[in-house]
Amino acid sequence: MEQSFFITSEYGIHARPATRLVNLAMSFQSDIKLDAMGKTVNLKSIMGLMSLGIYKGEEVRVTADGLDAEEALSALSNFIITEGLGRLG
Repeated sequence: MEQSFFITSEYGIHARPATRLVNLAMSFQSDIKLDAMGKTVNLKSIMGLMSLGIYKGEEVRVTADGLDAEEALSALSNFIITEGLGRLG
């Protein structure tokens, strides 16, 4: 399962929301990845996510694969939208 987003936050995905996003991803058993700017990182790794340097205007894709993939993708999508980080792509 996958979902794309356009990052709309003025600050992109900076440290505080990145930490919360990683913590949310870690609460699921599924393998969760984030693709941006031609690179793929494990969304359960704060270092991986921060290494991308995602700024406003970037398109990102979140993919989830596993037993709770649908629930994980729903929760992550909800977080990204309600926290004002991005909108559906």
